[in-house]
Amino acid sequence: MHTFSKKNIIQSVGVGTFIFGLFALGFLVGNGMATSSYAANNPLSSDLLGKVQNTINDKFIFWKSSSTLPTDKELEYAMIQGYVAGYKDPYTIFFPPQQAKSFTENVTGSFGGVGMNVGMKDGNITVISPLKDSPAMKAGILAGDIITAVDGKNMIGLSSDEAVNMIRGKIDTKVIISVLHKNAKKVVDITITRKEIKIPTLDSEKKNGAFVIHLYNFSAESPDLFRNAINDFITSGLKYMVIDLRGNPGGYLEAAVNMSSYFLKEGQVVVSEKQGKAETVINHRSTGLTGLPDGTKVVVLVDGGSASASEIFAGALKDQGIAKVVGEKSFGKGSVQELVNFDDGSSLKVTIAKWYTPNGVNISESGIKPDVEVVATTTMKDKKGIVLDNQLLKAIEVVKTMK
Repeated sequence: MHTFSKKNIIQSVGVGTFIFGLFALGFLVGNGMATSSYAANNPLSSDLLGKVQNTINDKFIFWKSSSTLPTDKELEYAMIQGYVAGYKDPYTIFFPPQQAKSFTENVTGSFGGVGMNVGMKDGNITVISPLKDSPAMKAGILAGDIITAVDGKNMIGLSSDEAVNMIRGKIDTKVIISVLHKNAKKVVDITITRKEIKIPTLDSEKKNGAFVIHLYNFSAESPDLFRNAINDFITSGLKYMVIDLRGNPGGYLEAAVNMSSYFLKEGQVVVSEKQGKAETVINHRSTGLTGLPDGTKVVVLVDGGSASASEIFAGALKDQGIAKVVGEKSFGKGSVQELVNFDDGSSLKVTIAKWYTPNGVNISESGIKPDVEVVATTTMKDKKGIVLDNQLLKAIEVVKTMK
């Protein structure tokens, strides 16, 4: 699941997913090679570092007899990783060759996973949402869970990309994920069997006089499926539409722009991108797709699992006065990373751009705040005791009152 721009480099605005392939990572893939020139005051060659090196050389001993000294190359990679980590950006990461190879496999390869979207939030590796009917969902993983350990290894100080490498693995093997549920005081260990994950894209239903589109990602096929759903809406004769983006981690940027274009006039801004240190602004605009009947009322439903392309879509419709947003504040992932490959096999994923809604809301800092806030609950039940989707019911209520 990527929010990718189909150029000679790949542009993504999403969050990590432990699935068959990683979806919505948020990066550009290029073949840039860094030069070897350094400023004289580079911290990697500082006097303090030299003193630390000398002290370790003079005094350090292993407490395990089986330990071996790191190679000069391993020390070099470790210093670079520490240097990059000093920028305190969870999406800017240096990968030594083996980790770089694994990262590439995560994006393009096939492997077993558990089916959940994750990202960094407040310094913790956090579950954005488990995928529908995934092993993670069936095992009890919940949106908002903090992952504290994987197979007993503490996650403190690790990135979500490093966690990905630990959680993915061969199909039908088990992984133990330790999580702290929301408002819980005790960590629980959840054992999950890895499977090949099938990523749902879209389904729709008619409910209480409204046409509901459940969109699970912004994949390459999403625009075609969304167009079909729009056609079904038109033939239904209904005038109320709810677009459910809960748990949607993102996908292709073009998909978000294309789908927004059914609602926005040609030329209206869908999202603004500020690139580089100069913050050069690039506006991605609606192509003004036609077809929706006049008088169509729209609500977009979001929660803490709605990220990147979902936030672009919801923010565009909200700021342009097309739709009301109902639910809970979205995740807040609105940055773009570039993957720079080096000729020794290592690579650097570095943040190079950030996203803003048409009204200038920094998506990473603020997320998308709902016009009508509704917290999900399990207390609302029907006569048979089945838990009702209170957020969806509220979204339908709101869309029916729109003028």
